[in-house]
Amino acid sequence: MNPIGNLFRTSIGRKFLMAVTGAVLILFVTAHLVGNLQIFEAPDRINGYSYFLQSLGPTLWLERAGLLLCAVIHIWAATVLTLENWRARGGAAAPEKTWIQATVASRYMRWTGYVVLAFILYHLAQFTLGVAQPETFKAHLRIYTMQGDYRVFGFIAVRSGTEVLDVYNMVILGFQNTIVALFYILAVGLLSLHLLHGADSMFQTLGWRNRRWAGGLRAIVTLACAAYFLGNLAIPGAVIAGYLTPHN
Repeated sequence: MNPIGNLFRTSIGRKFLMAVTGAVLILFVTAHLVGNLQIFEAPDRINGYSYFLQSLGPTLWLERAGLLLCAVIHIWAATVLTLENWRARGGAAAPEKTWIQATVASRYMRWTGYVVLAFILYHLAQFTLGVAQPETFKAHLRIYTMQGDYRVFGFIAVRSGTEVLDVYNMVILGFQNTIVALFYILAVGLLSLHLLHGADSMFQTLGWRNRRWAGGLRAIVTLACAAYFLGNLAIPGAVIAGYLTPHN
């Protein structure tokens, strides 16, 4: 049999696909958070960061296509495995004992995934396409002149004086809408729960977890997910609290 085909045809293969694509998506959301936290510095930082990413051109679009493919495979594999488990039980719900023993994160794994998917679509519509909150997106189209160099690993990526789009104001103005900010906080909270169970399952599927260090590994994953949530919470929280305000 074709090994690639087996990944899509067997339950073990689909679990492996979920683990690998999940690992890629975890790396992405972590890097995304690190980039976004630059909003706590001068506007040069996040505006220069955004300009640098856009300047990658085809490379950026290849990255986006790869992430989209991973997301599609991840959702497909999760849906198929859920349906398989449901059919294996004859369409019945999970036994009560199993349900009680399951963690909160694992119980609502599927539903948190769907809410996170809805959040990602809205996030793209808001900050990338400008369909949601178009008045906020217009702030992104304003020209901002870099006051200093933006460096990546010590190398100048965007020079002082370069005219870039104003991502700093766009993000802050977007989160000044309390409903949007609260929805964002809810979504990243559910995403953190999703990551909590997903990362734990990923280590088990890839054979990286055993009885010897299962407890320590789970503690590390829990702390990492909590840090991820707090990092994302900090941005809309700072806007609502008035700590982050648009620049002139």
